[in-house]
Order: sequence, then structure tokens, then C-alpha cells
Amino acid sequence: MVIVNWNGKHLIGDCLDSLRLQRYGDFEMIVVDNGSNDGSPEFIERRYPEVRLVRLSENTGFAAGSNAGIRVSSGRYIALLNNDTKADPGWLAELVTVAEQDPSIGMWASKILNFDRPEVIDNTGLLLYRDGLARGRGRLEQDRGQYGQVEEVLIPSGCAAMYHHDVLTTVGMFDEEYFAYVDDVDLGLRARLAGWKCIYVPAAVVYHKYSASSSAYSPFKAFLVERNRLWTMMKYFPCELVLASPYFTGKRLAFQFFGAVTGRGASGKFTERHSAFAAARILLRAWAAALFRLPRICRKRWAFAPKRKIGRKEFYSYFRLFGISAAELALKE
Repeated sequence: MVIVNWNGKHLIGDCLDSLRLQRYGDFEMIVVDNGSNDGSPEFIERRYPEVRLVRLSENTGFAAGSNAGIRVSSGRYIALLNNDTKADPGWLAELVTVAEQDPSIGMWASKILNFDRPEVIDNTGLLLYRDGLARGRGRLEQDRGQYGQVEEVLIPSGCAAMYHHDVLTTVGMFDEEYFAYVDDVDLGLRARLAGWKCIYVPAAVVYHKYSASSSAYSPFKAFLVERNRLWTMMKYFPCELVLASPYFTGKRLAFQFFGAVTGRGASGKFTERHSAFAAARILLRAWAAALFRLPRICRKRWAFAPKRKIGRKEFYSYFRLFGISAAELALKE
């Protein structure tokens, strides 16, 4: 069990308390503190002596922080949990029970609900758009049991995910250049292309305080999401889809512009706090940053190529089975 913390003293108590109540008891708790200055490490050491605390000198981001925890872990399965969550007492038991039924599966997704409104879904795995952007399946829907079946999904959200240790040994851990956001999409797609599948476990429930540890509509988050989705697309998508991506991005941006004007979706929330001009500047900065690293990204694509077991036909099937439209992506918060 790996939890990354950065200045989350006001959050992590709920998370660690919920792990103390897990019915499945054979796990280690590893908290990686990313250079917090709010007293988080001292709080954890004093109140949770059973936690293995990895203290980093600076904020290395979610990706590098998670990797630091994974490196010192010893379990067959690696579970990740955000510090702004509370796990249901049966969360780990349900994940492990399903995992033990089929050793060929490499990833497991949780049912993540809104912390303050548990009748509202945060996500039940991730969906993928054709330009590399992802969104939570079922996000902001009322939980009426529509996602009550154990079933295959594309990839898990890093908020509350479990990976087989062999997956991380085979395809590598999180790409630390991402810093935060989309890093779970990057790792998930890498695992899918190497032949691993993901199973959603509806009885494995986690309650999430959405973006409580950061800011849901911050310029920094918007920059990272846009830059990182470009990197993910360039690393794993078929070449013809990479070339066609400006069309799909343009379509998405048109809906997001509409959302900004009408106050709908994440773009509407962002422009309430900032402006449309700020959003445009962030996009340009993100595209420039992504292109600046293009040679390095291409090298990563070529280095991963020998591990690919999934061909074009199956990759395109992901959009049919686990895809999301530009309108839904842009106009839902």
C-alpha cells in the first residue's frame, strides 16, 4: 500500500484511519512524504507508528513519489491510494479476492465515490478520448447500481488502484517526467499494450475528496494535463492517429470553448476563476513543452516497442469499448 503525501496533514488522518480498519490485514502501509512543511511527517510518525514513512527532501510529484514507495514495497500486489481518500473496510479484501481468481490480470480498479456526497460517482475506471485525454467512467452520475458488475475496464484511476508487481517489473513504474496527472493513464496504457488487462471491482469502495490535495482548476494542473496527454498519445498511439490528433483535439477544444462561454464543464469552472485568455496561454505553453521533449518521447516510444503485444486493431477497439466523446469529455465537470 503506497500513499503519496504533500502538505496533507489535514487529509491523511482519515485515509490512514480507514486503512487501520481494513478487514484484510496482510499489508504494509507506506507513506511517501514529498517534502511537506505542514508537519505531516511528524504527525504520521507520532500517530501512526505502524506506517513506513519515506521522507523526500522536496516535492517530486505523484509519479516520482509513488515510485519511491513502490521501490521499498515487498508485496505481490501494489495498491495506490490518494491521501485525500477514505477506504471502505472491505476495500483491500475485495480487490485481493478478485485478483486471486485470475492471475493473468494485471490491474484492478476501485469504485470511487464522492467523499461528501457518497451517492455520486467519482469514477469506476477511466475512459479514453482519441487525443489521449482520459476521464473517469461514470463521473458525477448518481450511483444507482449501474456499475455494479465485476467487469473489464480500460485502466484504473491512480486515486485508488491496484497493480500486480509483475506489471511494474515488466513495463516499468510511473514516468517521473509527468510529475502529476495522466501518469496513471500512461502506466495503464503501457500495461495494456504489453498484454495486461484491468478488472473493475465494484465492492472495492473508496471515498474521494476530489482534488482536495491540489486544486481542481489550477493553471498548473491544466498545463500538466494537456502536456502529459500529448506525451502519452505520442508514446503509444498508432502513428496515423497521432497525425490525426489535431482534428480530435480541435473538436474537443470547440466543445470546451462552448463550455467556457456557457459555464459548463471543467473549462467553464476554469474560466470562472481565471479567464479564456489564461486557458489559451496554458494550451500554448503545454504544446510547446510537449514538442520540446519530442525527441526524448520518441526514444521512449521506440524503447517500449519490443514489449508491445497489442496490434492496431485491438488498440482501436479500446475507443469502441472504453472511449468517450468530445462533448462528454468537455461539457461534464
